[in-house]
Amino acid sequence: MAITDAPALRHPEKRNRPDNPIQRKPDWIRVKAPTSPVYRETRDIVRENGLVTVCEEAGCPNIGECWAQKHATFMVMGDTCTRACAFCNVATGMPKPLDPMEPVKLAGAVAKLGLNHVVVTSVDRDDLADGGAAHFAAVIERLREFAPGVTIEILTPDFKDKAGAIEVVAAAKPDVFNHNMETVPRLYPGIRPGARYFTSLELLHRVKRLEPLTFTKSGLMVGLGESREEVHQVMDDLRAANVDFLTIGQYLQPTPKHAAIDRFVTPDEFKSYAAAARGKGFLMVSSSPLTRSSYHADSDFESLRAAREAQLR
Repeated sequence: MAITDAPALRHPEKRNRPDNPIQRKPDWIRVKAPTSPVYRETRDIVRENGLVTVCEEAGCPNIGECWAQKHATFMVMGDTCTRACAFCNVATGMPKPLDPMEPVKLAGAVAKLGLNHVVVTSVDRDDLADGGAAHFAAVIERLREFAPGVTIEILTPDFKDKAGAIEVVAAAKPDVFNHNMETVPRLYPGIRPGARYFTSLELLHRVKRLEPLTFTKSGLMVGLGESREEVHQVMDDLRAANVDFLTIGQYLQPTPKHAAIDRFVTPDEFKSYAAAARGKGFLMVSSSPLTRSSYHADSDFESLRAAREAQLR
């Protein structure tokens, strides 16, 4: 079956039905259950501070490895999203009011964990006038105060229709500004119905125009029915927006109610995507079945910084 002829795309009514079974994972994408003492220590620090992580909320397969190394991706502004993307396992509904102490709690946890690099993401908060931009800026400010040596990576929503929001977050000068394209434009109506491809692309381009020294980053899921040519077009669009870092990983269906997997992309295909992306000029590329936006983010940031320095010599 051609990858552009997925059952869930030919029959959209099947995409979110409870009888849409989750495919068995191939050997190359299976992971062990977390058991390490450091994993439990990280979990305890997260819970003691009343924090939310995307690692848990999105059911990330890398949680055991990352938490065993004291790496966690914090999710601010609650655990309830105002959108309902077909790939995402985060709860949808009306979120609670913002916790004004959350930036302090998060920064304190980061200091306690002794992180060198921290990733902060959020749910979509379309209910807020600025989409949560000021909250992101406050988190960055408190991290600089409580953990002055840490490098900061943020993964933001698209701030659609929130005038001035991008400027507020960019002005806070995170080290890495990430916003995921997620999939190819043809699949947006079914996979990201609340988002717009060119809104996301323009966000990344605008950040680079506002703060040229801030690294920009974006990610794609594959295995949803996209073609290789469509993935290459997204790469070209991101390079035209001067995006520095691209991640590509396998989409995994969280529950039978979520978008079906079209196919499992092989490790060799991921290597081919990585080679193509490097050829198109990305400073950094991470492409593998288990790659996620924040997977190995600390070491990848060091490689990203080294690549820029080498480019400038």
